[in-house]
Amino acid sequence: LSLKFGDVGNLKGLVIRFLLTTSYYQLSVQNWFSLHKLQLLYNHSIQATFNATRIYAPASYSYHCEHVSSLQRYDALLIPSSANDLSKLWEVTFTDFQIQGFNIQEGHFAYAKDCATFFSPAILMGLVMSLILLLVLAYALHMLIHLKSLDRQYECKASSAYFAQMKDNDMGDEKEPLRSSGNESDELRNQQFYKIYI
Repeated sequence: LSLKFGDVGNLKGLVIRFLLTTSYYQLSVQNWFSLHKLQLLYNHSIQATFNATRIYAPASYSYHCEHVSSLQRYDALLIPSSANDLSKLWEVTFTDFQIQGFNIQEGHFAYAKDCATFFSPAILMGLVMSLILLLVLAYALHMLIHLKSLDRQYECKASSAYFAQMKDNDMGDEKEPLRSSGNESDELRNQQFYKIYI
């Protein structure tokens, strides 16, 4: 497959050539095509060659990718074939790249196999947050299941503390100071307390 651009600046007869191969895979029981090489031709000779990696799709599909590039920031699907040729001097990037070499019908692309991986950073972050929330929910349910009713655990008992008898004139107040030997303290009569068993 060749794209002919004609003369572009100092480049005479610029052509971008895509070398596609097809193979039959028994596991998927169908033919697959792959982009094997990309060649840049100008001045009537091959000037740069890039090996393509991970650009493949079933033969009845097209292949689509947001960026197909020789740059590392775009995952470098195009790798210079040799350090000796001029490939190192070229930076090739295709945006919104789509290719189909076989089974083209009515001049339209078939359904596209996309290069985007299922586990993008956003999806991974969502999965991690879902896992954290699931663990918090499981811990809360565990605590609710093991929560015991407190109504039956209260036990009301009278105080077993001993209080000395008070004089009759001191009985009028529920709470009153005692002034014996210069110390001042409060005493609650009919004191009760509760015990909680857990």
